[in-house]
Amino acid sequence: PVQLLLPKPVPRRSGPSQRKPREPQVARSLIKEVFSYFVKMPVTREAFKIVEKCSEKYFKQLSSDLEAYTSHAGRKTVEMADVEMLMRRQGLVTDKMPMNVLIERHLPLEYRKLLIPVAVSGNKVIP
Repeated sequence: PVQLLLPKPVPRRSGPSQRKPREPQVARSLIKEVFSYFVKMPVTREAFKIVEKCSEKYFKQLSSDLEAYTSHAGRKTVEMADVEMLMRRQGLVTDKMPMNVLIERHLPLEYRKLLIPVAVSGNKVIP
């Protein structure tokens, strides 16, 4: 006699998930791509692991500083002024090197258009 083939029942998990929540990280491929762009020579795996740890610590510190500046100002959203204050405290933005000059030097044109207001015909300012 022919029997009908029934799918096997899948056991259900009971209770909370066994996985621990992980912190978000910057993709290794992105760190490697940016680092190799600036280094322009081969890098050992051990050296790259150190670069990866340093970049992770840098971004953690960066985000906690931005969070502190924002909460000190009584806001819940990070604004451009917070980023500029952080860059000024790091010595990247000075009176001789304003933020707009850094943006023009290091970012592609499509990002420049988003970050630097531009006056166009008709007396309009974009963005």
